[in-house]
Amino acid sequence: MKTLKLTRKIQATPQEVYRALTNPFTIELWTGDPAVMSEVAGEEFSLLDGNITGRNVSFVPDQEIKQVWYFGEDTESDVIIRLFPDKSNTQVWVEHSGIPDDAYDNMREGWNEAYLNPLKDFFEI
Repeated sequence: MKTLKLTRKIQATPQEVYRALTNPFTIELWTGDPAVMSEVAGEEFSLLDGNITGRNVSFVPDQEIKQVWYFGEDTESDVIIRLFPDKSNTQVWVEHSGIPDDAYDNMREGWNEAYLNPLKDFFEI
């Protein structure tokens, strides 16, 4: 199992980024795909039209999101997304642990190309 750590600076407030990560309507705006999401610990979620599925663990509004992401039917991984104010921007810090070795490269690419870059573009274009 491997751990992936990524950061991205986004030109938005932590409140705006948090909302974009937790509101299903906003998620659909920046991903272009259907999303099922709520800010309820224990609830399951689905992003990118079901390509990402998992369970919400905990939320600290405007600061942190903890989730479990599913790989198939019998493997789970842990995701922590932290938001830090940085002048008029937000530093987004992601740690995704428990990634199966053979899925690591695809996860790194997915985080960048389907998640963090579109989120950054949503606020900056």
